[in-house]
Amino acid sequence: MVNFNPLTAPPPAEVPLDNAPLVRVIAQVRFPPILSIEKKDFVGSFQEAIREKYPILQPEQTQGFALSPQGVVPIAPQVTWRFVDATNRWNWRVSLAPNFVALETNSYLSRSDFLERLEKILFALNETFKPPIIERFGLRYIDRVVGQNFQDISLLVKPEIAGMMNADFREYIHQSINESLFILPDGSKQIVARWGTMPGGTTFDPESIEAVAEASWILDIDMSISNNLQFSVEELMSEAQHFSERIYTFFRWAVTNDFLRRYGGKL
Repeated sequence: MVNFNPLTAPPPAEVPLDNAPLVRVIAQVRFPPILSIEKKDFVGSFQEAIREKYPILQPEQTQGFALSPQGVVPIAPQVTWRFVDATNRWNWRVSLAPNFVALETNSYLSRSDFLERLEKILFALNETFKPPIIERFGLRYIDRVVGQNFQDISLLVKPEIAGMMNADFREYIHQSINESLFILPDGSKQIVARWGTMPGGTTFDPESIEAVAEASWILDIDMSISNNLQFSVEELMSEAQHFSERIYTFFRWAVTNDFLRRYGGKL
């Protein structure tokens, strides 16, 4: 268990987990709208650059949103190009819309593998559309605990994280989701961490966390920067490396050594 400050301490050495409960990893870069991305004639070069690993195109009409003085408001539906690695159930997906590109996986192998894939997506975006600036960059790791490990969750995470799962009346808890926002010391980056229990058949984020039949415990760590920055693949990859290490440090602070052993970690 990591006992120092997870927001400032150096990242601990990685402990690979043979059967990690990581169900989704998402990286997203948002930029000012580029309307040509909606037109199929303009996305061919981007597709060719990534088609070897993401050969199947599944365009979707999705609801768009914009920030206004009244907050987040819906705008006209927009095309989102989905490039996936398999037809029926994808393991890797790249999403390209007029104002963002995202890389997602539910088959995470390693930090280096994910970052290598992300770098190729950013190179393809830069060579095809050359966004001048970014408005937000985020990286998110989502773990889900089920079965006996769910029953033992108060032994597998720190008391601060277990919270109500330590209560004597725990068997009556149907749903309990906690959310904390952390501003990192330099003031430009933040972490939103959500954790808690979900009943079977439900989810608090259907776009990113699929509902499962049984009750589960979720740990969702999302790190981001929202300042306008000049688009640079090199700088974004530097941030991605930093984000992944900081998220891992938070994860290691949150879980116990028993958690690591349960999922195949060698300590």
